[in-house]
Amino acid sequence: MSEQIPKPLSAFAGQAFDAVITMGCGDACPWLPARLREDWALPDPKHLADDAFRAIRDEIEQRVLALLARLPAGANT
Repeated sequence: MSEQIPKPLSAFAGQAFDAVITMGCGDACPWLPARLREDWALPDPKHLADDAFRAIRDEIEQRVLALLARLPAGANT
């Protein structure tokens, strides 16, 4: 993961995804084709104290693990 760099949404044009997860932007989120779409309305941890930041990080981790368990076999490879 540390070797990954952010990419613009235009880099994904024409691709379809198993899941697209947005973080609280609702209808304002860009649209990408996906079998599953969810909006995890979590607070932006950017300006939170360390403990609150870690709590959001841990919540995201738990949601990602649960999501991976729900996806069809091979979808998350």
